[in-house]
Amino acid sequence: MKKHNAFKVILITLAAFLLLTWIIPSAIFQSTYQEQGQIQMGLFDILSYQTTALSYFGQLSLFILIIGGFYGIVNKTGVYRKLLDAIAKKFKGKEWLALTIIMVLFAVLTSVCGLELGLLIFFPFVFSLVLMLGYSKLAAVAVTVGSTLVGVMGSTFASSTAVTLAQYLSTKVFDDIWAKVIILVIGLAILILNVVKFGKKENKKAEADKDEYIPVATRGKMTKVWPLVVVLDVVLLIMILSFISWGDAFELTIFQDAKDAVVGFKLFDFEIFGKLLGTINAFGLWSIGELCTVLFVAMIALKFIYKIKFNDAIDAFVAGAKKALLPAVLVILIYSGLVITTYHPFQLTIYKFILGMTKGFNVFTVGLVGLLAGFFNVDPTYAFQSVIPYLTSLVTNTKFYPLIAVMFQSLYATIMLVAPTSVVLMISLAYLKVPYKDWIKYIWKLLLEILVVLFIIFTVLMLMI
Repeated sequence: MKKHNAFKVILITLAAFLLLTWIIPSAIFQSTYQEQGQIQMGLFDILSYQTTALSYFGQLSLFILIIGGFYGIVNKTGVYRKLLDAIAKKFKGKEWLALTIIMVLFAVLTSVCGLELGLLIFFPFVFSLVLMLGYSKLAAVAVTVGSTLVGVMGSTFASSTAVTLAQYLSTKVFDDIWAKVIILVIGLAILILNVVKFGKKENKKAEADKDEYIPVATRGKMTKVWPLVVVLDVVLLIMILSFISWGDAFELTIFQDAKDAVVGFKLFDFEIFGKLLGTINAFGLWSIGELCTVLFVAMIALKFIYKIKFNDAIDAFVAGAKKALLPAVLVILIYSGLVITTYHPFQLTIYKFILGMTKGFNVFTVGLVGLLAGFFNVDPTYAFQSVIPYLTSLVTNTKFYPLIAVMFQSLYATIMLVAPTSVVLMISLAYLKVPYKDWIKYIWKLLLEILVVLFIIFTVLMLMI
């Protein structure tokens, strides 16, 4: 079961979704709750939904392939292993500190910028480093996926979570900001303590292929590491600037104004930069598509800096992309699950039943619905819109809305730690060949600890209203 384990788990999940379309009646909410009866999914819908997922979300799959190709080029520079060795040597005897710095950085960047998908660029780098520091592959997943999702739990200004929820609920991003920061800090503390305490416990059989993820030392024409460091730093800086929600969260228009000035600049009555750049969004409105372009530019820069021959660069890119092929395919499969739950909206029937178990606002029924919404919908926007319009029709007291925002973003991220519909989790498990069952055994205590803390915080917030 270990081989292609993530692939099998996702297929089982999709089969379960298909079965639910036959068991649970569908319903939608458009001003009122509307029952639609059974909307069953047929066998011939399966490939059709893959095509739909590819057309809507194929860009993320392409992004995964480009990341693989990027690391093929990085390996070809001949200094990648040298850089990793230097970092590992720097933290020799203080490996826990290196992991802590990475987890804090990833969590804060995700909380502020919403980089839960953008940070995938640096996952292979961190995977290799964590393994070189003597930790297990399970710890490598916890460091990357865990810290990224903790950042989503304590999302402060991220457009995909905090800003989106504020728009749905007509609240402000800064509402209950202190609660979001507390969740971020406590979530990080729990994660760090668990990883440092249990991270080095290895199953020798399961860890036998660790060396596959540690680049082999090679020597190219240029042996200086600093140009590679600069390229990686520039990529990270662009990611940060381009994903912070400058307009919606901070009401700043400086980057939009700068973008308009650049693309509108005319030379001899010709918009030279606008034509050269093509369609481009201002910083704060970027998506994965723009990051693909940034990675291509970074690869070209590395090719010339390290004097890699064109044919060698192509071969290196293809070799790296091949390693990312399975994760890229899994992305489409996971998002086809989102197509199923969108075309066959059985989930609202479940939410209505759960919310109807109690009167008024109840932390535990709303919390359970928040967890299920995350499980059924890989994308946070779809998770929120699947239930929040209906929920707000039941909870008309707007004083509860900031709490609902805190609950939904944190519970969405929490279930993504274990859900087979979690993109960052499943592609990481697939890349590192970590069985899903082993991950559940590793993470369940941490998951339980986080849930207990979250519901305590939710209860305190409710009592304060």
